[in-house]
Amino acid sequence: MGSLYLNRLTKKDYNALITKLHTAQNGKCFICEQQIDLVVHEGNIDIDHVNPINLGGKDTPSNFALTHSSCNRSKQDAHLEVARVLYQYSLMKNYLASENRGPNLNDILLAKGGAQYEINIVREDGIIRYSFAELGKNTINETPIYIDEISGFEYCFVLLPIEYLFHDDKINPRSIGANISKLVKEFHRKRPQLHVSLGWIDLQNENQTQVKVFDGQHKAAAQILLGAKTLPVRIFINPDRDVLLTTNTNAGTKLRQVAFDKSVQRHLGSALYRDRVRRFQQETNRNEDDFTFSERDLQIFFKGESREIKKYILDAVRDAITHHPENQLINFIDFGGRKNERPLSYSSIEKTFYSYFIYQTVLTTPLDYRLEEGDNPRELEKEQILHLMNNVAETIYIGKFDHDIGTYRLENRIQKGEDLPLAHLRAFRMSKEEILYNWLRYIEQIIKQSFILQGIPFNEEMLFQYRFPETVWERIRLFLVNLSAMPVWVNKELSATVFGGKQNYDFWRMIFETGKSPQELQVLPEPLNLMEMVKE
Repeated sequence: MGSLYLNRLTKKDYNALITKLHTAQNGKCFICEQQIDLVVHEGNIDIDHVNPINLGGKDTPSNFALTHSSCNRSKQDAHLEVARVLYQYSLMKNYLASENRGPNLNDILLAKGGAQYEINIVREDGIIRYSFAELGKNTINETPIYIDEISGFEYCFVLLPIEYLFHDDKINPRSIGANISKLVKEFHRKRPQLHVSLGWIDLQNENQTQVKVFDGQHKAAAQILLGAKTLPVRIFINPDRDVLLTTNTNAGTKLRQVAFDKSVQRHLGSALYRDRVRRFQQETNRNEDDFTFSERDLQIFFKGESREIKKYILDAVRDAITHHPENQLINFIDFGGRKNERPLSYSSIEKTFYSYFIYQTVLTTPLDYRLEEGDNPRELEKEQILHLMNNVAETIYIGKFDHDIGTYRLENRIQKGEDLPLAHLRAFRMSKEEILYNWLRYIEQIIKQSFILQGIPFNEEMLFQYRFPETVWERIRLFLVNLSAMPVWVNKELSATVFGGKQNYDFWRMIFETGKSPQELQVLPEPLNLMEMVKE
């Protein structure tokens, strides 16, 4: 809504107001808090209402702020105070993207002065006593201890300064999702938090402990971003952390209480697998470096969790590949599933790379079998899938896919005449799940055929647990190079027909096998010839 007050000002008075606001704001933009130079930025400065008129804000100088015009245009909320908070969060998000992760509660805490101190707690006669001496608050507080009737865990409720809060990224490895902006707006409107955060402390060995939050991080983060200095927390005392981990995992998988994306589910499953390995070692009186037992041994030992153990094992394999520090493909995977910015969805990765190439049955060989020789089946499997992913990234994506262009409605933009870089278009089209599904199958066939030609016996289901000769990697490289060079990927005439919507897997299988679509449209000059595709 426009400002009657500003519209009535003369140019001289308007410029005087700019100068006054510039001084009051110490020469900084209200949103991005970067410098405004009245000469350099002349013509690119806005005066706007901090609190919008339609939300009850007054059309007076006391409700005005100075911003860069670009910041005002791209603001994420009409209320400038909220816009400033979300801008700061976006800077953090962009910075952490270079580490291939999103912000979590710990990042928010560290940015706002939290996660600094352990707390000293004394428990006796059904209460805990504590103070916040590090903050100069020496008053001794007392809080009763309760018993959770279902789990038997002890717990208490404490209002904690953020300096005493930490994030548990083991039980809750989730990054903060896009809905944080909605929570920030909700809390800014003075609407209360309906569920307190959950944390835990360990008082078994000493009185000094960290309070680790494992649930409610989004609500906590939103409040801290808005300037909250204390948060209420329900704290479990000396809980069985395996139970908390399993409960939190089930909340995001079986029970669907939390919106865990698949990659987070795999990370949690990986953590549960490590915990089961540790428990097996402890309960069979083994040292922590003793891995002379198999995946099958784990499944038998935890017989009540047989199906879960298999899932945890496979989750650990997927998670190790996905988050390997040398994984170059991860920069092109959208873990949220929408695929508006990056060409690949995590779901597509699971349905192709992981479904095809990870052996889906528990192994009977010891976990440390041929580990020192570098030929441990699971480790080799992870190593070679990672190697394949990096080959794909180097051939199709790196230096070719432009993140600034993204993927949103790309075919529609082509049909409207937008001129897009051909390398970007190629990477986008080759990433479509139904296309990726087929050409990765051809890579699998090339590997199998190479083994057969060399007389190497192998189990098809365990393909990636056999070390590939260099000739196999060379054939994979040539296939990827020749596949990406095919004219079909940059043919803009096919935008409305072949690439216009989501097709099924058989649609592209037929194109690759016959050169034609099921509607008899000639898409390729001739069917794909795998022997020709692995030649220079």
